[in-house]
Amino acid sequence: QVQLVESGGGLVQPGGSLRLSCVISGSILGINAMGWYRQVPGKLREVVALIASGGTTSYVDSVKGRFTISRDNAKNMVYLQMNSLKPEDTGVYYCNAEGVGRFYWGQGTQVTVSS
Repeated sequence: QVQLVESGGGLVQPGGSLRLSCVISGSILGINAMGWYRQVPGKLREVVALIASGGTTSYVDSVKGRFTISRDNAKNMVYLQMNSLKPEDTGVYYCNAEGVGRFYWGQGTQVTVSS
């Protein structure tokens, strides 16, 4: 019933930029924070950026100053602007939304940073 769909991933050169988008459909009770996570094979899923309902943001240290998370509540969307991309940013990026008592996940979008 609830779906989160990511888009905007792809192959980009080091130093380049990408903008990820996530649209949420269906009803999420008490939606609060939304965020972006990434994962590579053999490693745990890592939080990249979070944004609270009031607009407060937080980022993993490795992306501070380069990534910006934003949300549009009227459109039920969350975005991640990624600048100055590095090879270590490569991974599958997942959209996340926090409701009452549970979390919702998208299917992910691949981001590859390579020459």
